[in-house]
Amino acid sequence: MLEKYPRDVKIVLKQFPLPMHQFARKASAAVLAADRQGKYREFSHQLFENFSQLSDGKLQEIAKKLGLNLEKFNKDLNDHAIQTRINTDITDGNRANVQGTPTLFINGRLVRDRGPQMFQEIEAEARKKRQ
Repeated sequence: MLEKYPRDVKIVLKQFPLPMHQFARKASAAVLAADRQGKYREFSHQLFENFSQLSDGKLQEIAKKLGLNLEKFNKDLNDHAIQTRINTDITDGNRANVQGTPTLFINGRLVRDRGPQMFQEIEAEARKKRQ
């Protein structure tokens, strides 16, 4: 969809660390720290692949594997701006009644069915925007 409608479709990713996962907030900070070095997707993918093994050591291992500047990464992990962004994203999620992750919205509407109909809905919205 992004390739087909590059001016009409965008993805907005927000952090919504669930309180039941003790390492979720730190993982959120880590992915945002990685994003500052252009590695959001790669780091996020590694987090999901290693979700059952998350620890401070695993975050360092992933950062090193992806070639991140570890000094900058570790400084950014505790950056107040990153913590503020996570708090803002949590507040936004609570206001939108997000119950878990991932949660998807299309133009502010909660997507319940993530099958082929979802892509048809995205396409319909993109076409509306062009009219």
